[in-house]
Amino acid sequence: MEIHYTPKGVCSRKIDIIVEGDTIQSVQFTGGCSGNTQGVAALAKGMKVQDYIERCKGIRCGFKQTSCPDQLAKALAEALKPD
Repeated sequence: MEIHYTPKGVCSRKIDIIVEGDTIQSVQFTGGCSGNTQGVAALAKGMKVQDYIERCKGIRCGFKQTSCPDQLAKALAEALKPD
């Protein structure tokens, strides 16, 4: 499954995710803090979707109410919601 998500409240402008079964295969952020988003993407690769959501949901960036890791968790949770 390919997921294309527009994050809200963070510096990154787009998150592209590939999930196979229940495992994250790849994550690519457009924009944002390059080193941080590359790190998040590398750590997420190979993780179970639910594990990532539980681990990263609610992480904040400074005074912002969200973060790139939190937005990735939201994108995954939204994609998994039944229609």
